[in-house]
Amino acid sequence: MATYIIVDTNNLFFRIRHGMGFQDLDSQIGMALHIIFSSIKKVWNEFDSDHLVFALEGRSWRKDIYLPYKANRKVTSLKRSQKEVEEDKVFFEVMDKFIEFLKTKTNVTLLQHKDAEADDMIARWIQLHSDDNHVIISSDSDFQQLLAKNVTIYNGIAGLLYTSNGIYDKDGNIAKNKHGMELPIPDPEWILFEKCIRGDDSDNIMSAFPGVRKTKLTEAFLNRKDKGYAWNNIMLSKWSDHEGIDHRVKDDYERNKMLIDLKMQPVDLIEKFDLAIINEVNIEVKKNIGIELMRFCNQNGLIKIEKTVHEYSPCFSGKYNGPLLSRDE
Repeated sequence: MATYIIVDTNNLFFRIRHGMGFQDLDSQIGMALHIIFSSIKKVWNEFDSDHLVFALEGRSWRKDIYLPYKANRKVTSLKRSQKEVEEDKVFFEVMDKFIEFLKTKTNVTLLQHKDAEADDMIARWIQLHSDDNHVIISSDSDFQQLLAKNVTIYNGIAGLLYTSNGIYDKDGNIAKNKHGMELPIPDPEWILFEKCIRGDDSDNIMSAFPGVRKTKLTEAFLNRKDKGYAWNNIMLSKWSDHEGIDHRVKDDYERNKMLIDLKMQPVDLIEKFDLAIINEVNIEVKKNIGIELMRFCNQNGLIKIEKTVHEYSPCFSGKYNGPLLSRDE
């Protein structure tokens, strides 16, 4: 049984860019790289890991079946100032250089397909390695639906570790909210169900039942296997939007489930995503990774990491020795 560290690359770079409060671009870039490296080292050592995986973005297939999907982000992008546009360009250039370094100088696996989001590739990697352990490094709450005994999430920005047994802070204690209350043990099935009903504003996915009370939603969730009164009381409900268009909750719920549930990718695309993963793990093994990592750190001003590069190089040196190598193409 192997342990894989899976990095949600774009998420880390741009959550830091837009959420850490740094004013100057150099600080944003430096902090982004620092958090990525420190997060990797922490979970690599803590989980006695074997191989490092980076997931990259492509164009989402979801836009072809639901036109509003992430359309709000394009609107936000168009509202950027000229300074923000130029800074984003620099940020992408740094990320591209980092990815090129990973591809040409390390033994990590890069996951990417032109029609897949990073979320899709991460989910498929886990499904193709169901007997192994996985730690996802991301601040994206969408991955909580994947939590299991063999799937853990580390939010390197907040310093929180999400497991099927609870949420832990950087000291290994049960994490608490701002009121001092312990954060509850995540229930992946409930998390997915609630999101499919309520939608996702960040991805511009409309709610299947706007304004539904949590008590009613909880009753339906508890009745989901029997499909009795509480379930049908929600699913068969109807409502009208601001344009006067009628909606049935069940229809919108099924649409949202296809968009949100990371186990619901279309079969024809799953085959393509899996082939991309299989092809990627068959790469030439690199050597002298410590030297190359030191050079990268020197070029990007990562002085502290450069001085302790021996603590980081094992993460980028670990070869993939998993089951996909033995598959017939």
